[in-house]
Amino acid sequence: MEKKSSIFTATHGVMTAEVGVISGELELRSTCDDDGTLTLAITYVGAEEWYTLPGDDYHLHDLRDHEVVHRLLTAVLERS
Repeated sequence: MEKKSSIFTATHGVMTAEVGVISGELELRSTCDDDGTLTLAITYVGAEEWYTLPGDDYHLHDLRDHEVVHRLLTAVLERS
C-alpha cells in the first residue's frame, strides 16, 4: 500500500460525499493498494475528520501511475 499527501488551497471549494463543498487550505490523501484500488480522501489542514471525494470505485491498471494521478488531482482540485 502506498500513500501520498498534498496540501493545497481550494478557493472555490471541493465537493465531498459527506458534507458537500469544503474550501480553504485542504489536504488530499490518495492511497493505492497492491491491486490498484485507489482511495481518495480530503480534509481541512490540521483536522482529524477525513471526507471522501464523490464517484465510483477508482482503480489504476498500473501502480506506477499513482504519483501522476495524485499530482493531477491536486492540481485540478486547487483550480476549483
